[in-house]
Amino acid sequence: MPIDLTKAAPSFVNLYKTARVSLDKHRLGGERAAVYLVIDHSRSMGRYFKDGSVQALAERVLALAAHFDDDGTVPVIFFDTTARKAVEISVTDYAGSIDRIKAGAGAMGATNYAAAMRAVIDVHKGRGPAFVVFQTDGAPTSKRETTEVLCEAAKLPIFWQFIGFGDDEFAYLRRLDDLPVPSKRIVDNAGFFPAGPEPQQLPDDVLFDNLMSEFPQWLAAARQARVLE
Repeated sequence: MPIDLTKAAPSFVNLYKTARVSLDKHRLGGERAAVYLVIDHSRSMGRYFKDGSVQALAERVLALAAHFDDDGTVPVIFFDTTARKAVEISVTDYAGSIDRIKAGAGAMGATNYAAAMRAVIDVHKGRGPAFVVFQTDGAPTSKRETTEVLCEAAKLPIFWQFIGFGDDEFAYLRRLDDLPVPSKRIVDNAGFFPAGPEPQQLPDDVLFDNLMSEFPQWLAAARQARVLE
């Protein structure tokens, strides 16, 4: 039974309704999935924590998760040189949640995508479909390792939706998004879109549509390939 936001989190209702419009547009109403949020904690990310962009993304991902799952929470994994332990945020206690997690995350480091991806895989443990929002503002420290992890993870019921903050060209993520099937991976298990240098200004409906743009195709391909039963 989906959480009743009118009682649990009345201030969240409008964002929840906007997310529903996007889900219906992409024919995802009724789909179930675990939702994860991966946040880049590298040194270059300071401005996006300070200006509220990361918090805004977290709230929007919570709105999506409230449709896909029924507990109103999202595990958040910060990463830089290493990946931090997952910390849950909730629709009933989301205000300031990113600042609270960051306060315990330690010094900001490099940009190790592979460590973050392995952390998600370890937490999820293959239970049903997972939708991962993976935020970053630049390329990983090890592109080869990241590509290898993504291709191997195509055998798992996990879809990786990368979102880029800033004005980087994101050439690596664009190549990752276009890795061929089946020569490199069994299914196309990743998407990417740039949110620009002011991501908190991106309208909610535009963000939701971009987040959902490739997930339906992955669900169909994963079921056909028996990655999902």
